[in-house]
Amino acid sequence: MFKSFLSLALLACALTAVRAQDDGFNCRANDPEMLDRMELLRPGSRQQAAAAKARLAAHLADPSRGGGGPFVIPVVFHVIHANGIENISDAQITDAVRVLNEDFNRQNSDWMNVRPEFLDRVADVGIEFRLAQLDPFGNCTNGITRTVSNATFAGDFDMTQLIQWPRDMYMNVWVCSDASGAAGYTYYPTWLDNWPEADGIVVRSDYVGSIGTSSAFRSHVLTHEVGHWLNLMHCWGDSNEPGLPSNCAEDDEVEDTPLTVGWTSCVLSGSSCGSALDNVENYMEYAYCNKMFTVGQSDRMLAALTSSIAQRDQLWQPENLVATGVSGPGILCEARFEADRREVCAGTPINFTDLSFNGVQQRLWTFSGGEPATADGLQATVVYTEPGTYPVSLQVSDGNATLEAVEPAFITVLPDPGAAVPLVEGFEAGLNEGGWSVVDPDTDGGFNITSTAAYTGSQSVRLLNTPAQAGRVDALISSTYDMSLAEDIQISFRYAFVRRTAGNDDALRVYVSNNCGASWSMRKVLRATNTVSNILTTGGDQISGTFVPNGPDQWGFSLVDNISEAYHVADLRVKFEFTSGGGNAFYLDDININGAPVGIGTIDQEPGQVLAAVPNPATGSTVLTWRAAQSGTQVMEVVDATGRIVHRTSTVALAGTEQRMELGLSDLRAGLYMVVLRDPEGMLSTRLVVE
Repeated sequence: MFKSFLSLALLACALTAVRAQDDGFNCRANDPEMLDRMELLRPGSRQQAAAAKARLAAHLADPSRGGGGPFVIPVVFHVIHANGIENISDAQITDAVRVLNEDFNRQNSDWMNVRPEFLDRVADVGIEFRLAQLDPFGNCTNGITRTVSNATFAGDFDMTQLIQWPRDMYMNVWVCSDASGAAGYTYYPTWLDNWPEADGIVVRSDYVGSIGTSSAFRSHVLTHEVGHWLNLMHCWGDSNEPGLPSNCAEDDEVEDTPLTVGWTSCVLSGSSCGSALDNVENYMEYAYCNKMFTVGQSDRMLAALTSSIAQRDQLWQPENLVATGVSGPGILCEARFEADRREVCAGTPINFTDLSFNGVQQRLWTFSGGEPATADGLQATVVYTEPGTYPVSLQVSDGNATLEAVEPAFITVLPDPGAAVPLVEGFEAGLNEGGWSVVDPDTDGGFNITSTAAYTGSQSVRLLNTPAQAGRVDALISSTYDMSLAEDIQISFRYAFVRRTAGNDDALRVYVSNNCGASWSMRKVLRATNTVSNILTTGGDQISGTFVPNGPDQWGFSLVDNISEAYHVADLRVKFEFTSGGGNAFYLDDININGAPVGIGTIDQEPGQVLAAVPNPATGSTVLTWRAAQSGTQVMEVVDATGRIVHRTSTVALAGTEQRMELGLSDLRAGLYMVVLRDPEGMLSTRLVVE
C-alpha cells in the first residue's frame, strides 16, 4: 500500500511542546509557508528532493542493496543555552542515548506489552547510537558541546549554524529551550541530501531522556525524530494533523503499518480507515504510549542508512567509527568533575559528580578539610564544618592511563552563624575583606572596586555597562549575617546610574536568602524606566563615555524594609543583581544592614519616650509628634548619612504636653536621615526616609 506522491520536502516533525499535561503533537508537514521558504532559500530544492526520493525508493526496492551492518551511529549533542535549565546535565544526555538504544534494539521493557495483533511485527532495528569520543579534529570529547547563546529561545535554523559537526561523521542533535515553538524537529534525508547545513535534529531540553528536566513520558520524542531523520513518515502519512478522515487517503509507504487517521491518545482498540486495528503504540504516532517500530519501518530505515542520500551510509563505516572514537573501549582523555554547589554554609552537604571521559574504571577523590576526606565513587557527598576556601582533586584511571583534575580553590564555605550586625559597608577595604562574591557569567568584568567615585570615603563598587551588554546579568552577593535575634531587618544603600538613551531599561534587583543562598527572594527592584518611585536613574542621560557621578546630587538612596520574620536566621545573605538594558555604568556604596547610615553614630534615646514622623517615608513634608519630658527649649536636628546636620530648628514646650511640628523636606535629597530632638534632660530620635 503506497500513497500517491505527496510533498517532496517537509519539516519531519515539529512536536508542539506541552508542559503540564501533554495532550498530543502537532506537525507542520506539508506546510505551504515552510515549503515556500525552503524553496526561496535554496532554489530548485523541490526538484532536488524529488530526484533524491526517487533514488532512495529504488534503493529500498533493490533486494541486493547490501549493507548488513553492524550499524553504529556516532552522535554529538550540542547544548545551546543561556545558563538556564535548558543547560541539561551530561547524565540526562547519556540517559537519552540509553533510551534510543533500547527503542531501536527492542530492549525497552514494555515492548512485549503491545497489542497481541502486532507482537510479531515488533522490530529489532539493530542500530546502536554512541556518543562521540573524538571531535572532527581528533581531539578528546564526551560527545557533548555547550554554547551560550540566546538563540536557544528560538531553536531555529540560525541556532543550528552556531555549531555543527560534519554530517558524514556524526548525527548532530541540538538541545535548546524552544525548538521553534515545538518539542523537536528534523527533515527527511531526501530533503537534506543537498542541504547538509540543516542536517540534524533539534529537540527541546525537557524532551531529552527520562531524567532531569524531562520524564519517562516524554523520553521517546528523540526516537520519533530519529525515525524521521531515517526516512520514516508518520503512521498516517504526510498530512499536517492526525485524526483527519482525509488521512485515510494517505500512507506511510510501509506495508505492515495499517492505514490510519492517526492518534493523539492511547485508544489501543482504535481502528480507522477500514483496518481491523490501528498500530497506536508505534513510535511514529502521537499517542504517548509508544513501544515499537514495525519490521517494515525497520527495513525502510536501514535502506536510508545504507544509501548515499544525505551521506547516511558514511556514518557506520569502520573507518568513521575509528575517526570518531567509538569503535572500541572508551578513550580516557580528560579528568573533570562538578559540584551541585560551589558556595555553602558550614555543615551543608555538597554533592560531587565525576564527569571524566571516557572508560573510567577507578577513581580517587580528595576533599581537603571535608568529611569524608576521600572517596572512590562516581558521586560523593561531602560536608565542610569550618568556614574557608578548599581544594578538590579527582584522579581517574582506565586500568592503564591515569589522569588528575585539581581545583585549588573550588569550594567556599561561609560561616554559620554569620557575622554580627550592624553591617556598615563602604568598600574601603575592598570586596574580599567584606566577604563579597562577584557573579560574572559573561566574564566581561562584573562588579569591581573603583576609586573613581564614592558617596562616602574614597571607594565604591562599579559595574561597567555598554549597549553591547544589554540583557546580561551580573550579581554581587554578601557573606552570611546572623539575624537570628533581629526584631526587624532593614537594608539601605547608595547608588548612582544614568541611561545612555531614553530606551534603556536597566534594572537593579535586591534579593535576600534565608538558607545561605540556596534560594533567593526578591525584595526590591529599581528600574531606569520608572518615573515616580523606585527610580534607578540618578542623573541625565549620557550617551557616550563612562558615567562618573560628580557629587552627592548624582547618588540615590534606597531602603529595603519588607523583610519578614522568616529571614530572621543565622545565615542571612543579600544579593544585588543588575540587569543591563544597555545603559551606562552603575555604582553601589554605603550598604547598611540594621545599622545607622555611614556617618551616623549610635544615638541613645530617653527610655519610654517616642518621637514619630508621619508620613514616613515622606515627600515634601512630614509631621513630627512627641510628648515633652521637660519644660523649656527643645532643639530638633536632621542628620544626613555623613553625620552632617542639614536642618536645625527649636521650639518651647511644657513638660507632659503633646507636641507637633511640621518638617519641610523640599531642601533634602532622597535618602535616610536621623531626626534628633534634644531637651535639657535627654534626647529622642527616629529614622526618616525622604523619597
